[in-house]
Amino acid sequence: MSKPQKAAPLRTRGRPRDEVARQRILKAALELMEETAFAQVTAEAIAERAGAGKATVYRWWPNKAAVVIEAFREAVTPELPFPDTASLRDDLRTQARNFARVLSGSKGKMLRSFIVAARSDPDVAAAFRSIWSAPRRKEAKKLLRRKQAHGQLRKDVDLDLVLDALYGPLYYRFLVKNEPPARKYAESVADLVLTGIVQRGGR
Repeated sequence: MSKPQKAAPLRTRGRPRDEVARQRILKAALELMEETAFAQVTAEAIAERAGAGKATVYRWWPNKAAVVIEAFREAVTPELPFPDTASLRDDLRTQARNFARVLSGSKGKMLRSFIVAARSDPDVAAAFRSIWSAPRRKEAKKLLRRKQAHGQLRKDVDLDLVLDALYGPLYYRFLVKNEPPARKYAESVADLVLTGIVQRGGR
């Protein structure tokens, strides 16, 4: 008589344990940023809020700035899609309008705190570039190249200059003039940029 076969262990559904812990840490970092200033947030406080050890935080991120800025990116990216329709004008206006809306809310205050801290802290500056600004610019340039390939955008334009012209005024109004850019202002900036980059016969 053969021995009964042991039942195979049940596989638990859901994300791996490490990913669940990572998401808890990012959530804790974002909550702390909403409650207090960036300067007051610590890796220890993030770990305690997440129910994790400080060593766990440092296993995935080199410093506080990296975890907080990644938490910000994960939260705000869904609010800032890069639309790709048949209308370059509509897409640029949508990008500018969405970014202006983010700057006008609580996430805008977080962004301001990162930029201010980056002026004097190399760790914050490096994290801001590598986690937020560089990936966003890379994705935006990919979209603009598609516009060029489809004949909507002049092939001779400097794509970095286009992005500076589109987002620079919004940052300036927000950071220098200390005014949240209004929807109409954002759309006007997009329209102004469009006059210099549109392919003749494009939209």
